[in-house]
Amino acid sequence: MNERGMNRHLAEIHLAVLLFGLASLFGKWVALPPAIIVLGRVAFAVPALVGVLRWSGQRIRLNRRQDYLYLGLLGGLLAFHWVTFFESVQVSTVAVCLVAYSTFPFFTVFLEPLFFRERLSRRGLALAIIALVGVVLVIPEWKLGNNTTLGVFWGVLSGISFALLSVLNRKYVRTYSSLQVAFYQDLVAFLLLLPFWFILQPTPSTSDWGLLVLLGILFTAFSHTLFINGLKEVPARTASIIATLEPVYGVAAAAILLGEIPGMRVLAGGLLIVGAMAYASWRPH
Repeated sequence: MNERGMNRHLAEIHLAVLLFGLASLFGKWVALPPAIIVLGRVAFAVPALVGVLRWSGQRIRLNRRQDYLYLGLLGGLLAFHWVTFFESVQVSTVAVCLVAYSTFPFFTVFLEPLFFRERLSRRGLALAIIALVGVVLVIPEWKLGNNTTLGVFWGVLSGISFALLSVLNRKYVRTYSSLQVAFYQDLVAFLLLLPFWFILQPTPSTSDWGLLVLLGILFTAFSHTLFINGLKEVPARTASIIATLEPVYGVAAAAILLGEIPGMRVLAGGLLIVGAMAYASWRPH
């Protein structure tokens, strides 16, 4: 892989992470339960992915029967990741959710050697610790209040599931295109969450529908495909450290659009996170 190709894949992950961070605001904008938000998200993402697959001439069928089961399990993991993410946003704040979720570099550093029989990277562990310190600093104020505690709990669960999903995706991005992987994961997430529509019987407004369309097409189909495609050449450890920029983008957007103004601790944490990300990007190997 030449330097130009590596830089292109790194750029794809950076753009995807920016969209991931902005997607967190939809948990505040859309007045629906988390399961319904994710259901709407994938309901619009799946047709968009089908259209791109057809347009690019890629086949939808998989090579082996067991691959349907494997990608199906990953789709269930994706649904869990997104539902816990929006649950954290709704019970607490965007900042609390994002910094709790961003503990995933720790889990990725330990999971990747288990699945790929690679040596535990001291450099990766050190960068993950630096990023985690930054994440801790981003939290504006530590409180044991019920909403904050729940937000951290759901955010950490979302981070664990994201770390596992990133590592397992790495096994398949070399066999199937990023579009195929994204399509099957989103399709399974849609099928698993569809019963919640009839259980919860939501009544989305016109505004909710518009936001769900935007969330599904731009902030899901497009961003998800970019991130998975970047993993073709970028190790999950590096991608995870880059993805620690997500709380920076999310907290900044929340400050501008939701009035959640960050303090000095948030800015200090953001600098640590950006520093770890930049080092991992400039020296991906």
